[in-house]
Amino acid sequence: MDFSRDNTKGFVLALLSSGFIGASFIIKKKGLRRAAATSGVRAGVGGYSYLLEPLWWLGMITMIVGEVANFVAYAFAPAVLVTPLGALSIIVSAVLAHFILSEKLHKLGILGCVMCIVGSVLIVIHAPQEHPITSVQEIWSMATQPAFLLYMASVTVLVFILVIHFAPQCGHTNVLVFTGICSLMGSLSVMSVKALGTSLKLTFEGKNQLIYPETWFFMLVVATCVITQMNYLNKVLSINKNGIHFDGYKA
Repeated sequence: MDFSRDNTKGFVLALLSSGFIGASFIIKKKGLRRAAATSGVRAGVGGYSYLLEPLWWLGMITMIVGEVANFVAYAFAPAVLVTPLGALSIIVSAVLAHFILSEKLHKLGILGCVMCIVGSVLIVIHAPQEHPITSVQEIWSMATQPAFLLYMASVTVLVFILVIHFAPQCGHTNVLVFTGICSLMGSLSVMSVKALGTSLKLTFEGKNQLIYPETWFFMLVVATCVITQMNYLNKVLSINKNGIHFDGYKA
């Protein structure tokens, strides 16, 4: 891929974003542990005592910094370049979890980390050039194509099934349920984050995009996805391997 000046900015911001977000998971998890130990109510079963835990808020601030960097990266570089680099946050979390949380990374985990690195590098190297976007309405036109609308409908249905049926039954013991909800919602937010970042960039360049209702719609989608992801991310972080929560009791 030909790295223009904007692509380089997006690349660097995406790397910084992965570092901050990866570290935020560890800080927030320690905060969730403290909150659960203090109140006896876990986030995984609906507790919100972590909102009073300073360490959790430190993790939240770290994540916000990372997400802001990620948001700005989408404004400069194509999504196909920025999104794969987000996988590097897994490497940061795995390394920090090993040293800070004493969570041992086994051979399959190490293999997974290597695959994340190799996959990210391959996608970045072979990423196609981005078509210059001059209006948020162009992104709206792409987002309303039948294939993408079908994808959005399918993801929305899957999320509702996970939230309504599987989360109450096995979400507190199976991390795949909560992580599945976060991942699916994250896939929906990519287009909206790219659209919103591009809109703000064009607006700052003198081409006001805030007059278009599409901009505000994308902003609503981003807010909905982020709130949903944060809620279920806290739930999944309160679960240890084999469904054992931080206080040692089964859900």
